[in-house]
Amino acid sequence: MITQQARLFSNLVKVAVNRAWSLLRTNGNASYVCRMNRFFFLLFLFAASSCGRTLTEGGKASYYADKFEGRRTANGDVFRQSRLTAAHKTLPFGTKVKVKNLSNGKTVKVRINDRGPFVAGRIIDLSSRAAKKIDLVQAGVVNVRISYKKKKAKP
Repeated sequence: MITQQARLFSNLVKVAVNRAWSLLRTNGNASYVCRMNRFFFLLFLFAASSCGRTLTEGGKASYYADKFEGRRTANGDVFRQSRLTAAHKTLPFGTKVKVKNLSNGKTVKVRINDRGPFVAGRIIDLSSRAAKKIDLVQAGVVNVRISYKKKKAKP
């Protein structure tokens, strides 16, 4: 199903390409057409990337201290270091997030079930098990990239 935004963009590209070719036929200025084609190709790439459902965010990650074991998280779950869970400031609870350690390329998939971290510059707090999977425990804090899928809009 094509969205209204995609249809409008498609029509815009058609009009622009037709205009560029008509200018070429009347003026014979090929360099202008090449510039126009390049512009609309880049515009298309930008629009296509903005329509994608996968979002990414980069920053620093840390992991929970053991003192939180057994406490309730913000969504009501009991926190367990042995589960693949994480805390994020704004993502909805239940969101599945792929966390990639940028220093070694290792990844882990976690579920958001808490709020935090409340330290400047950090974007995600991982459970101990998740931190071990990406070799975060020794370093304590590492640069990561998180990616997740946007929820589909309800009709």
